[in-house]
Amino acid sequence: MIELAINNAWLVDGTGGPGRRASVGVADGRIVEVATADLPAANVIDAQGEVLAPGFIDIHSHADFRVESHPRSETQLAQGVTTLVAGNCGHSPFPVVDVDALASTSSFLRPELSWNWRDLAGFRDSVAASGPGVNVALQVGHGALRVAAMGTADRPPTASELEQMCSLLREAAEQGAVGFSTGLIYVPGSYARQDEVEALVATAAECGLTYSSHVRNETDGVLGAVEEAIGTARRTGVTLQVSHIKAMGQRNHGKVEQVLELIDQAVAQGVNVGADVYPYTASSTTLASRLPYWALDGGTAELLRRLADPSQRQLIREEVATRLAGEIDPAGIVLAGMPPGKFSAAVGSSISDLAEEEGWEPAEALLSVLEEHQGAVSIINHAMAESDLEAALRHPLVSVVSDGWELAASGDGLSHPRSFGSFARVLGRYVRSKGVLSLEEAVRKMTSLPASRMAVGERGVVRPGAIADLVVFNQDTVSDHSTYADPWQLASGVSTVVLQGRVAVRGGVVLDESAGTVL
Repeated sequence: MIELAINNAWLVDGTGGPGRRASVGVADGRIVEVATADLPAANVIDAQGEVLAPGFIDIHSHADFRVESHPRSETQLAQGVTTLVAGNCGHSPFPVVDVDALASTSSFLRPELSWNWRDLAGFRDSVAASGPGVNVALQVGHGALRVAAMGTADRPPTASELEQMCSLLREAAEQGAVGFSTGLIYVPGSYARQDEVEALVATAAECGLTYSSHVRNETDGVLGAVEEAIGTARRTGVTLQVSHIKAMGQRNHGKVEQVLELIDQAVAQGVNVGADVYPYTASSTTLASRLPYWALDGGTAELLRRLADPSQRQLIREEVATRLAGEIDPAGIVLAGMPPGKFSAAVGSSISDLAEEEGWEPAEALLSVLEEHQGAVSIINHAMAESDLEAALRHPLVSVVSDGWELAASGDGLSHPRSFGSFARVLGRYVRSKGVLSLEEAVRKMTSLPASRMAVGERGVVRPGAIADLVVFNQDTVSDHSTYADPWQLASGVSTVVLQGRVAVRGGVVLDESAGTVL
C-alpha cells in the first residue's frame, strides 16, 4: 500500500532528462511507483504543478562541526537539501587524540561540539543521538589524521607516523567513511609533501573511498595545484573530487577554463575526476590562511609567540605584504567573525578599511587583528570572477555544493550566505534569471551527479526502488535571500521535503521530524 503520494507534480527526475507531469508513490521509505495519473495514498500531497525532484545532495559541507548542536538543519531543509557530505578540506572532528589541538586547527569553523568521542563511530553515534534533520555522510580529514599522529609540526612524518595515519584512515573506512579529504592550503595539511599525500590517497583508494581535495593553491599556482591532484589520482586509481574550483585574484581570473580543460584531458585519459563549485564569487575561510605556512608551525600558540617577537613579526609582515601587493587584494578580505577583543567592532570591515582607520599598512592590520583575537579570525574574501563561476556551473562534471556550515537560522557575525542559499540561488539566479543552466541540468548537478561521486546510498534519481528523499519547489519563486551584509535569512520557494519517506517540510515550514540519518 502506498503510504505517501505526491500528485500533480512536474517531475524533474535527476537524470538530466526532460521534465514531465507525474505522481510519485512512497512506501517503507522508498519510491514504489511513478505514474502519470494521481495516486491514492494514506497521505496525499498535491504539488499543484510545482517541480518534484530528488532531494538535493551537498557533497561539500562542513556541517559536521555544527550538526550535533543544530540537528534540525533548517538552513538546509529550507532550500531542499536532504543529504550533506561533511569532512571536507582536510577538516573532520575525528579521530581525536588531542582535543585542543584538533579544535584549534578548525577554529574558524566555530565548532559547537561536545568532543566526547575518539573516532568516526563515536561521532556518528553522537550525531545520530541528536536526531539529525538531514542525512549526513562523513569523510575523514587529512589534517585530523596528521594532528592525531604528529600534531601540527612543519616536517615530514616518520615512517611510523605515516603508518599511524594510514591505520586511522583504514579504521575510519571500516566505520563508514565515504571519503578522504585534504586541505593542502591549511595547516597542518599544507606541510605535507607529495609522497605523504600519495601514500594516504593510495590507502583511501584501497578502501574504496573518494578523494576530495582542496588543492594546494587557488591563486597564482592553481593550475599546478590541480595538476598535482590529478597526478595523484592517476597514479593511485582513486576517484578524485576537486573541491570548490576557483581562481582567486584578478590576475588569475579566466584560469577556471584552463582548470576545466585539465579535468577534461584527465577524464579522456581514463582518470576518474569530478569537481564542484558554490555559486558565489567570494570564499570564506580563516584569516590565518593568508600567512606563510612556516608562521603557523606548531599551532596557534606558536603563531602568537612569533607575532610577539619583533624580528619574527617583521619576517611574517614582509611575506604577507608581498601577497597583499599581488595575488590577494586586502580590500576584498572582509572580517566575518572573531572572539571578543580589541577589533570586534571591525566585523564587516575589510583589511584595507581597518588599515586606513588605524594608519597602518594592510599587512600590519592583518597581523594585528590575528594577534588581538587569538588567531581565530574568519573572513569572507571577495576575489573571484562571475565569468569563472558560470564556466564551472556549465561544465557537465561539476556538481553544485555549498562549502557551508551554518545549520541554524540565526547566529552571530557575518557568516557566508552560501550556507543559507546555494541551491536556491542556482535555481533562481542561474536557471530562472540568467539562463546559465536549464532546470533539468541544474537538478542533475544537485542530485544524480553528486550521488555518483560519493557513496550516499540509492539517492539522486526519482525511480521505483530509490530511497524517497524528495523536494517540491516552485521554479517561478524559489530564491535565496541571504546576503553578505545580512546573511541570516532562509531561502524560500521550497514547499515540501521528504526524507526516507517522512515529510520534513510541509507547506514551506520546517518540521521537527528528525527524519535524517547518518549514512
